[in-house]
Amino acid sequence: GAAVTTSVSEADRSAITLNHSATHLMNSALRQVLGEHVLQKGSLVDAKRLRFDFSHSGQVTAEEMRQIEDLVNSQILGNDSVTKEVMAIEEARTKGALALFGEKYGDEVRVVSMAGEYSVEFCGGTHVNRTGDIGLFKIISESGISAGVRRIEAVTGKGALALIEREENTLKQLCEIVKSKPEELAVKVQQLTDSNRALEKQLEQLKSKMASSAGSDLASQAIEMSGIKVLIASVEGFNAKSLRDTVDQLKNKLGSSVVLLASVAEGKVNLVAGVSKDVIGRVKAGDLVNMVAQQVGGKGGGRPDMAMAGGTDPDAVPAALASVKPWLVEKL
Repeated sequence: GAAVTTSVSEADRSAITLNHSATHLMNSALRQVLGEHVLQKGSLVDAKRLRFDFSHSGQVTAEEMRQIEDLVNSQILGNDSVTKEVMAIEEARTKGALALFGEKYGDEVRVVSMAGEYSVEFCGGTHVNRTGDIGLFKIISESGISAGVRRIEAVTGKGALALIEREENTLKQLCEIVKSKPEELAVKVQQLTDSNRALEKQLEQLKSKMASSAGSDLASQAIEMSGIKVLIASVEGFNAKSLRDTVDQLKNKLGSSVVLLASVAEGKVNLVAGVSKDVIGRVKAGDLVNMVAQQVGGKGGGRPDMAMAGGTDPDAVPAALASVKPWLVEKL
């Protein structure tokens, strides 16, 4: 057979070692903060990060995450020794060593202890000599992966420093954008959010006034078909809500009526059809709006007296609206 030369990447092994030892410290921290019910359900340790799955019924809160992170970093700062011993499995159990549930072990096991009895686990993997070798521990994310199982991902050492640097750069950029000092950023963002909400409310009020004004103007364009007022029109600058409000106003103003309004916004077609209750036996708003929507690349639906639709072909709107009168002639 062919000769094969293999080598171990010392850089990768070193990074994996830090992440593996930090996983042990985090496992103990999780049990301290969340409770003794926490059990390992899965784990991944590579050169870039660590991932740990564990049993827990609810989301880990931001405060709990902070406590877990602080506990691990406290052990790292303590720079305590890490011991690896091979012993009889009964002795290991007497010491309170954590074992992976469902795993089968021999008569002798390797036990890794960190900071005295802070973390004691069955483990055959590579580990640091002192907790301080890990350098720094930072949680990246926490999420649920299945019922009763949560997942935490974290980084250590240079990876943790790189994460902090990225977050600091993002913080600086945000401060420059909103013209704020870091310690005042949260207040500044809240002020901007409140201001934006107030402007959005003002905009909706303005759109409502525009709809009311447009409704009065459009009513004069209605024609009569078989004793029913019919209004088919295209209006500019209306979103779906404004169209719906305007159609409601027009129905109230016109009485026995069929109303269809179309508007194009950001390349999308909005359609709203309204039919007075005394006419829905002959014409249903859903049928009308769908007939038009199919011609502009869309579909819609709603109640017999009010229906909405969207479309993707603004250029087809004039022809689609022109088809409404012949369609109504057959219905009315």
